[in-house]
Amino acid sequence: MKRWLVFAFLALAGALAPLRPEPEGQARPGDASWPASFEGRRLHPVAATAEDRILARRFPGQVARFSDGRRQIVLRRLESATRRLHSASDCYRAAGYEIAAAPMRLVAGRGPASCFIARRGGRAFLACEQVRDGEGRSWPDVSSWYWAALLGTSDGPWLASLTVERIAT
Repeated sequence: MKRWLVFAFLALAGALAPLRPEPEGQARPGDASWPASFEGRRLHPVAATAEDRILARRFPGQVARFSDGRRQIVLRRLESATRRLHSASDCYRAAGYEIAAAPMRLVAGRGPASCFIARRGGRAFLACEQVRDGEGRSWPDVSSWYWAALLGTSDGPWLASLTVERIAT
């Protein structure tokens, strides 16, 4: 009988684990731990949007939004492999944007970044993302980073960057 109770308790705890609250992941953009520049341009903190707060609520790292005067830049810092780092195209698609592939771009000194065009309501944006580790290795998409992180071929911390700029429709 005791084994059954232990099993029942463990099963219930496992079933309820996804419902437990997680620590807030939103970081202050002005925090000194964020880079002062990105791709050669000075970063300026931008107030978190409602979408940022939703993203950060269950994100197991830190999130901050910046502008370089031309683009919005979302930085996400991670300490361990997680499936909660989603591809930005999936997030835009879920928000109702039409997504089209765009050519990958090579960022000087940073490696390749995957890009897509997001369209909705007569507006279009070019979004490019990349994940980098502390040793300078980079991945142009979340999926390739995830497997490197999960299999231990890259150790954290990692910095995922998303640049978004408005383009002509």
